[in-house]
Amino acid sequence: MSRDTAIRNTHPIVAVINGDTDARDKDGNPVTIDEAKIAKEMTRLQAEYDSQAYSRSRENEYLPIGDQLDMQYKDLINGTTTWKDHVAKVKSDNPKG
Repeated sequence: MSRDTAIRNTHPIVAVINGDTDARDKDGNPVTIDEAKIAKEMTRLQAEYDSQAYSRSRENEYLPIGDQLDMQYKDLINGTTTWKDHVAKVKSDNPKG
């Protein structure tokens, strides 16, 4: 999450941002920044980011796709559930919401 993103989301005419307060439109004209809108948008963006923490954690714990495909193949051949067990553990260790 960044202030630039919040500025662009709340002030769609902004084309260039220099520092924290200098915003310009496509013609180089200054754009007045509404700090209340930016603060509200930054709060919304942070909440959205925080709500996806489980997803980022899961991504770090899942094995690479090649390894997962190999697990699925071996499970099919051997009648095992290694892949399903791996996915279930990652999900239970990192619950959604």
